[in-house]
Amino acid sequence: MNIARVFFLGLLALPFPGAAFAQHAHHAAPGDTAPAPAPAARWPADDALQGGMGRIHVALEELRHYEMGHMDATMALDRVGLIEQAAADIFATCKLPEERDVVLHHMLVPLLAAAQALKTHPDNMAQVQAMREAVADYPRYFADPGWAAPATPQER
Repeated sequence: MNIARVFFLGLLALPFPGAAFAQHAHHAAPGDTAPAPAPAARWPADDALQGGMGRIHVALEELRHYEMGHMDATMALDRVGLIEQAAADIFATCKLPEERDVVLHHMLVPLLAAAQALKTHPDNMAQVQAMREAVADYPRYFADPGWAAPATPQER
């Protein structure tokens, strides 16, 4: 059994509603090729996607307090649970066209892997950054008012 399959099966065992994840996880197993290049015009994010990604964004921002030592592990793991639930809700309500679905899942799978790693080792602050990095490209692909639009090449 290859490492990607073992990882995928491990994700299915995570303590969040895995059935919805299992329906979509085939799009973004670890080791898959990179997602499509960012579209010329960002794709619209429907209310369900905005709501789930918004909850993820808020929880990741709150985890900055954990990184600075202003939040205890119990509170941080509560935020991780919120991230997992928001991702599960996105998987359950995911109604995107195939290309957009693949791109989104290429973000959510590593997000959840890092969340699980933080739950296993709450002192591993690198996992908080890994969660942020997993969803960093979300505003490059999706037009969501809750996330800052990426800088254009002229602004960099």
